Amino acid sequence: MFHFADQGMQMRSFVPGPDSKREFRDALGRFATGVTVVTTGTAEGPVGITANSFASVSLDPPIVLWSIGRHSKRFAAFAACERFAVHVLAADQLDLSRRFARSGDAFEGLPYDSSDEDVPLLGGCLSRFECTRIARHDGGDHLIVVAQVTNATLREGEPLLFAGGGYGRFNGFGAGPS
Repeated sequence: MFHFADQGMQMRSFVPGPDSKREFRDALGRFATGVTVVTTGTAEGPVGITANSFASVSLDPPIVLWSIGRHSKRFAAFAACERFAVHVLAADQLDLSRRFARSGDAFEGLPYDSSDEDVPLLGGCLSRFECTRIARHDGGDHLIVVAQVTNATLREGEPLLFAGGGYGRFNGFGAGPS
């Protein structure tokens, strides 16, 4: 048994599995993440999805990854695509996050550009990574997509964050440690 110097905070331990899915999800929700919208082009038109499962892998070469749930109605489009863009959302883009969380065909009435490869590119984001898929890996109920970044853009601003099932902001972004 471990003893933590946690100022009397109660920790509970559990074995992740079928009977503790909610508790496992709650534990993962303690980790705050940024919010992204991933977009790709299909024969039927542009598709997008809100995702917080995004991470950098390598600086040289520039590689990132993200994962998509196999239960998603947009799974087939993203599992098949070779090119896509990851848009890191700003704190004032909550509506955009919600729009693509609900529907993959949320482009109606939304201004966007297209890359030379017909990947939809959203404006106003803190950063954007245009990507070419280099690998896919089984990740249980998700597919892990690994890609090389072929182009990137960025601007100053405050990120939109997600933790514990809700959206938030980071006070003092960019202030650095004292």
